Amino acid sequence: MTAIYKRELKSYMTSMIGYLFIFFILVLTGVYFSAYQLSAAYPKFEYTLSALTFVFLIGVPILTMRVLAEERKQKTDQLLLTAPVSVGEIVMGKYLALVTVYAIPVLIMCMYPLLMSKFGEVSFTSSYTAILGFFLLGCANLAIGVFISSITESQVIAAVLTFVILFAFFMMNGISSFFSESSLSTCVTFGLLILAVAIILYTMIKNVMISAIVGVIGEIILIVIYVINSSFFEGGIQKVLEIFNLSGHFENFTNSILDINGIIYFISVIVVCMFLTVQSISKRRWN
Repeated sequence: MTAIYKRELKSYMTSMIGYLFIFFILVLTGVYFSAYQLSAAYPKFEYTLSALTFVFLIGVPILTMRVLAEERKQKTDQLLLTAPVSVGEIVMGKYLALVTVYAIPVLIMCMYPLLMSKFGEVSFTSSYTAILGFFLLGCANLAIGVFISSITESQVIAAVLTFVILFAFFMMNGISSFFSESSLSTCVTFGLLILAVAIILYTMIKNVMISAIVGVIGEIILIVIYVINSSFFEGGIQKVLEIFNLSGHFENFTNSILDINGIIYFISVIVVCMFLTVQSISKRRWN
């Protein structure tokens, strides 16, 4: 894993991609720092970090699009898969290289509260709590980008899909507001989702009976729950969509709260994405 980590880190540090990513984050950090802290004299660095969350929509797709897609396109992934290391070590080596590149601008950000303290009173606890949350948010976004890169051999497709998914997560509050919180509408929506799952299952296994059984059982369970306790579905769509609201879990960090649930959430996102990436590569390995 160490050899793969060093190889990936060297590839980012000897090309423009890594430097462009670092430059992009630091330039925007400087712009918002100038606007909030220097011009408006806000003593809270958290405002700058809160405004910076959109940088992942552009930076992450560019940084992660080649991490696995390029290996697959150039067939060099076959060399990695035959190396005396596990698929998990390959994935972790590449992911940790990305995290290292991302950690560089984050470490530089740690200097900003120190600079601010020279000109006034600054809450270091609040500032560094927000920086921790910002780092975890970025790591979660990178994990999503790595997974998307593992399911295609086209860097362009990987970048576009990563942008679309991250943008959907970024706009999750707005998306959830389009859905009604009533029990009936939520139940109908879940029913359509069960139907979609049954259709997807059919496209994967080409077995009508099994797909139909899964769909019928799911719909029956849904109806039974609605008849017994319809209030169970109230606001159900919003609760499900909240799971994918990455930026929403970052808000507590910007409010000077060391959110343990948020830390666990970001770590869970990373673990799930790494697991899915390993499974995606392992499936291709055995095929």
